[in-house]
Amino acid sequence: MSVFQLDNRLWFPDPHLGEEDGLVAVGGDLSVDRLLLAYSNGFFPWFSFRDQNEPWWYCPLQRFVIFPDEIHVSHSMRQLIKKHSLRTTVNMDFEGVIHGCSTAQDRIEEDGAWLGPDIIQAYTELHRQGFAASVEVWQEDRLVGGLYGVNLGASFFGESMFSLVPSASKLALIHLARMFGALGGKLIDCQFETPHLRTMGGRHISYEEYISIIKR
Repeated sequence: MSVFQLDNRLWFPDPHLGEEDGLVAVGGDLSVDRLLLAYSNGFFPWFSFRDQNEPWWYCPLQRFVIFPDEIHVSHSMRQLIKKHSLRTTVNMDFEGVIHGCSTAQDRIEEDGAWLGPDIIQAYTELHRQGFAASVEVWQEDRLVGGLYGVNLGASFFGESMFSLVPSASKLALIHLARMFGALGGKLIDCQFETPHLRTMGGRHISYEEYISIIKR
């Protein structure tokens, strides 16, 4: 197993050569071109911005994903949707969502916090160029939750979500899956498994199946 040092060239190594936890490479930058190359090959940056001065790149070989037509909507979520107490929008406040993901529940103060200024700047530029998107959840005029990620073709690569009221991030994910599926989306990459995402329909697939969907 190896961890590769990236340089100024745009390249990524074979992920099968990386560490068991998915870490494959360090270094390079967070430019739009490098991020697009990364996601199109299953890589994503994830590192503690206070502890590392260069990006760490992961590409797990068991991928945790949600297929849009497999999204699980619980009875309680169906009731919440029917109440119309929260509303959802798309790309109405990307900066609000990414900052919410960074700071909600004081995440930015935690050890290992990864959504720092460089990541925010990089993904805001991705959004400006049309490659990153957000789903917002509103309670009247207050932003109370949402998610953001990278959209390439029929794949959406989820980055982070947040809730300031119960179930707001679940509502954002349901809205994303329904909308994305209706538009022909095939896969939502969750990056890592969490109990929250498993209850919503997430499951593991192999890297080979995963990359075949992305390339398709």
